[in-house]
Amino acid sequence: MPKVPYAAYLRVYEPLAAFPEPERSHWAEYARRARLPTAQDEAERALAALAAAPPRAAPARESGDAFVATVDGVLCVCPWRTRLRAWQALGEVDHWLLPGSVLDTALPPEARRRAAADYADWRERNPDARPWIRSALWHVPVRWFALFTDEERAFTKAGDEGPGGEGRGAPGLRYRTKMVEARRRVARGLRAVREAMPQGPLAEALVDVGRWLEEFHPRSLVELDYGGLVHTIDEDRLAADRSAAEVAEGLAALAADDLERASRVYEELTDRWMAIRERQFAN
Repeated sequence: MPKVPYAAYLRVYEPLAAFPEPERSHWAEYARRARLPTAQDEAERALAALAAAPPRAAPARESGDAFVATVDGVLCVCPWRTRLRAWQALGEVDHWLLPGSVLDTALPPEARRRAAADYADWRERNPDARPWIRSALWHVPVRWFALFTDEERAFTKAGDEGPGGEGRGAPGLRYRTKMVEARRRVARGLRAVREAMPQGPLAEALVDVGRWLEEFHPRSLVELDYGGLVHTIDEDRLAADRSAAEVAEGLAALAADDLERASRVYEELTDRWMAIRERQFAN
């Protein structure tokens, strides 16, 4: 089974009431399937598209699949929207850190231009569309950890049953929280950052993720999944990872005007994740 992509995911699961008909009925019926696709299934399908001849920069049709979770007895759904996410990822191609020749081989310029034109046309008809899933290759953005507490952390050893009841051949690590808690923590963190450092990338990053969260139903579930990153981190180190607690400690230090401690926590955290991110260049 493929162990790629090495990506982490931030997902929002919305209650059925948030979806208009006929989509609401579609998801209600979908959730009753005997077997629902996994994150690995989604990754394999995306990779299959890249291996097609000629390569496809984005799927020809939007995915009809989703992740499903039950929150306090309420069915919640996280649509994949693979086509939309592929289009948006093409807008970040300059940040992929790939040599031009490699990029052009994997995704020829003409395929990228065609996908960009299709997205522009689609966007005119769907100006308010947004994805339920954000992804990050080879790392977890620090701002994502601000949404969670260490108590919401769920680590699974290799071979054990996952927190959702799924079997796992690899270790797993995820956080889940209610939307109201995620929004409150982002607002509190942003307040601390702005008071200490009015201008800076962390404040901008928190504003970005906060605005994204505001677009969803207040009774949604927010999930951070380490996804394929678990294949790049030793299991013992993964078990010891407490990144959300470190971010909370750093933000608390900022709120207490202890800039030295906040800086030390932030540097240690970012250095550790940078070491993981640099593994993409290993041969």
